[in-house]
Order: sequence, then C-alpha cells, then structure tokens
Amino acid sequence: MPEYRAPIRDIDFVLKELLNSEEHFASLEGAGDMNVELMDAILDSGAKFAEQVVAPLNQIGDEVGCHFEDGNVTTPPGYKEAFQQYVANGWQGLSVPESDGGLGLPGSVGLTLTEMVGSASWAWSMYSGLAGAPIACLVNGGSEAQKQRFLPKLLTGEWAGAMCLTEAHCGSDVGMLRTKAIKNDDDSYTLTGTKIFISGGEQDITDNIIHAILARVEGAPEGNKGISLFIAPKYLVNDDGSLGEHNNITAGNIEKKMGLKGNATCVMNYDGAKAYLLGEENRGLDIMFKLMNTARIGTAVQGLAGAQSAFQGALSYANERLQMRSLTGTKNPDGPADPIIVHPDVRRMLMTQKAFTEGSRALCYWLAQLVDQTKFGKDEGRVKEAEDLLGLLTPVAKAFCTETGVEVTNLGMQVFGGHGYIHEHGMEQIVRDTRISTVYEGTTGIQALDLIGRKVMGSGGELLRVFTKKIHKYCASHVDTENMVEFTESLASLNKQWGEITMDVGGKAMENADEVGSASVDYAMFSGYVTFAYLWAQMAEVAQQKITEGSDDAFYKAKLATARFYFKRILPRAQVHAVGAGAGADTVMELAADEFAF
Repeated sequence: MPEYRAPIRDIDFVLKELLNSEEHFASLEGAGDMNVELMDAILDSGAKFAEQVVAPLNQIGDEVGCHFEDGNVTTPPGYKEAFQQYVANGWQGLSVPESDGGLGLPGSVGLTLTEMVGSASWAWSMYSGLAGAPIACLVNGGSEAQKQRFLPKLLTGEWAGAMCLTEAHCGSDVGMLRTKAIKNDDDSYTLTGTKIFISGGEQDITDNIIHAILARVEGAPEGNKGISLFIAPKYLVNDDGSLGEHNNITAGNIEKKMGLKGNATCVMNYDGAKAYLLGEENRGLDIMFKLMNTARIGTAVQGLAGAQSAFQGALSYANERLQMRSLTGTKNPDGPADPIIVHPDVRRMLMTQKAFTEGSRALCYWLAQLVDQTKFGKDEGRVKEAEDLLGLLTPVAKAFCTETGVEVTNLGMQVFGGHGYIHEHGMEQIVRDTRISTVYEGTTGIQALDLIGRKVMGSGGELLRVFTKKIHKYCASHVDTENMVEFTESLASLNKQWGEITMDVGGKAMENADEVGSASVDYAMFSGYVTFAYLWAQMAEVAQQKITEGSDDAFYKAKLATARFYFKRILPRAQVHAVGAGAGADTVMELAADEFAF
C-alpha cells in the first residue's frame, strides 16, 4: 500500500505562486481574518491528520468494508475515532458563515483539506464531506428556526448528513422522482418513498443523521418544476436539542461495490418520515444547484486525489524496483539491475501522471478561488467574471479531472507491472476507488451536455468568450517573450480553434439537435486539454521567472520540464477530439436501436 505524503510543496506553489493567495484573500470581504499564515497552519495540521490518522484506514476500509444487518451499518475499525478527531479540529464548519456557527473562512482553504484527506482515503472522507450537504442546504435555504435546530450539532460532528437525490428509475433525471411529501397541520411534511445510492445514509459514526431529500409535494407539477427540498433527521429532535423517537427512516440495504467499500452506499426507505421544507415548495432545485456546483468541483478533486495517490505510489516503486539495464548504460553498477525509472516508457507514464495531477490541482484550486469571489468578492466586475468562468469551467473540471484521474490511476497500476494487479500493493484499490468519480454528480456525458448545451450554446457563446478572451489576452501579452513562445503559440492556436469548433457544431445543430449530443464529450475533452494548457503555460512562466532570478530549486526545473512534456506529448490529443467533435451526428446515430446486432 502506498504511503501517502501530502504534496505540500506543490500545494504551496499553486496557492502562493500561481494563484497568489495573499492578493486573493485581500480581495475578499466578510471571509473572516484569512491570511497566508493561517492558511499555512491549516495546511500543516491537515497534512499531519491525513498522513497519520486517515491514510492508515485506507486499506482497512477496503478489506473490511461496511457491514449491514437488520437495517444497521457497521463502518470499518477506526472510522469513528478519525471522524471525532476531524470535527474536534473545527474543520466541519471551516467555510460555514460565522453567523451560522462556522469559522467563516474561504472555501478555497477547505478544498486543500478535501484533497489531502481524500487522497489519504476517499472512502473515509465521504462521511465528513457528506455531512456538509445538509449544512449547505440549511445555510442556503433554511429558516432561522431550522438552522438553530440542526446546525449546531452538525457543525460539532455529533451528527452527520446525507444527500438523497436519485431513485432507481431516475438516474440523473431527478424530475422523474416519485418520493412524495404530504403537508401536515403544523410546519412539517410526511415523506414516503425510496432513494438509492445514498452515501452515508446509515452509519454508526454519529448519533443522528440529517437527510437532505428531494421530493414532490402532493399535487405539485410534474418534472423539475415540482421538486421541493426537505430536511429529515433519522431521529427527531426535541425542542431542547435532545434526540426524540426514530423517524421512520431506515436503510433497506447497502450496495456491493467495485470500490469505496469503507463508505456505505445505502438504499434508504422513508416510510412516513417527518420532514421540514427548506425554502419554498417546488423551488428545491434552486437551493440544490448551489450545492451541486460545489459538489461537482469536489468530485473533480476526487479525480485529483486518486491521481495524486497513484502517482506517489508509482514514483516510489519506480525508484526502488530493479529490472533490466538502461539502454544508455548501467545506472546502478552495485545492483543486479537498474531501477525502472531509468527506462523511457516508465518515464512517459510518470510524466503523464505528473502533468495531469498537477494540472488538476491548479484547475480545482483556481475554481475554488472563483467560488470565493462569488461569495465574498468586493469588486463587482471580478464577481461577474468569476460567476461566468465557474459556469463554463465547472463541468469541464468535473469531466476532465475525473477522466484523466482514472487514466493516471491505471498508469500507476501499470508502472507496477504484475504487482500492480495484486491487492496488497494498493494500486488496484486506487483504480477501483477512483473509477466512480466519472459517474456520480453527473456522468461525463451529462457534464459534457451541460457544457456545450446549457453553458456554451445556451449563453449564445458568451460564457466561452469570457474565457477565450482571457486566454487571448494572456497569449498576446507574451508575444514578445522569447521563453514563452513554445507555450503561447500553440495555446493561442487552440484557443482560436475552440471558437471555430463551437461555431461548426452550433451551425450543424440548427439542422439537427443530435449534433450537440454527438459532439459533446469530444468537445468537453478538447476544452479540458486547452484549459490545462492555459494553466500549464502560467506554471511554466512562474518556474522560468524563478530560475531566471537564480533559484536552483529542482522543483522549478521539474515544473518547467512537465509543462514542456504536457505541450509536446499530451496536448496534441486535443486534435483527435476536435476531429471527433466535428465528425457529425450520423457517425453515432446511423444505426437504428434494433440494428445493434451481435
């Protein structure tokens, strides 16, 4: 099992040198007394917690898993104790407004914890992460009375939470849900229905579980227009804050899964459960979408977390594993063979891992800062730009960081050769645990449709122009910078091509709406490669500045080499997706449904 070590040096680089956190914090208003020193303290304590407390639970969680009996779930050994340590540090309320009982710090700081703890064990981290779902729903849509009843113990970690969206017949189309809510004489509703894929819907870690549930009030319109959002506790809460009777919320089963076995994925039954409406009837998705965008960035971080773990394991193994001699001469004369890191193809895999992992970190952390701007920004212009960029880039990040995260985890297993296929080394677990990231919070296909359909075409191309104009200005500002030409020339060309592809697909879609769906995933992947190129060009710029100033730090040399690898060996993939996006709907729609013969 790889020994996780938090990549503090690269996190520091992204936050301080690439994204200038000091300037970022100064641009915020009402985000607490955040500064770089406090950020460093949180990073340091978070790294130690991830390495020393959570990482040892990773293999245990996979091997022992969760157990289900008579409606009760038993989590793996050590999970409850680690959760208690996590909440004791105050991290559950890190980004919750002070007025609601939290620390009120920017969410970009919390995202660093998400990465480190998730890299150590994503299965464990889901319990703390999902507790944030009802917290966010209450903060965004709860009444003062509801907040006072539920938030305090959610923030202390005495209670946890679950997000209850889909049903067996729905998938991502939540407008088809059947869970029913009937209004009572008081301020409550009675819920009846069944939800599936409810992570942490039942567990033995906390005394109570607060469920945030989508349901349809009796008589409400069909489809998305008739969806409401409710809070329902596993145990009712008395006026004095103590626990009352069981609320007719039970787990019917837990799923037997490919990975993330330490986290219980439950079938939840609501058999006349008492629930409380958040916001207004039929407006549940208004509150939910505020949470979903953050959740999609969080899932992009899962791709990053899996990639980081796989890269660390592969790099360590490649330095230790002796096999064959280097083609350019012996590198380890005192040993029977050379370490496999000397072989070009192993280097290719490691460099690919490094490029995607560090690119994902840059993108996810940048988006987190944009979220900060939308909540706390003082400058209206910057807030509007942040909102537009988030609209465009959130589906890109969710799709691209998870798809490339899965690629990186598979490469990690490949570096180990046959040993990667063996459970005890831990690499195949990382593959299994990360694979779900491309599926939940909207599959890659759903994200791609959201990107090209709702965000690009739906805005008349305006959201795309906000970003492509930003890239254009960046490239134009370096047109005379000799050591940046190798990056900005190809970036500028791809940026122009992005607009051309959009126009081509949009024109075809006026004749046939299937053109959008046909092009969508290729379009999203092209968008991801260009977005990473924009970030890698900036990282190369920072590295070159440091080297020019006389820094002999190997870190900057490695950063620059990785940028060059990305542009020369990975970025050309974008052209394959450009061809795919323009290939036309006929290539995928030609066969009738009954003609898929075998």
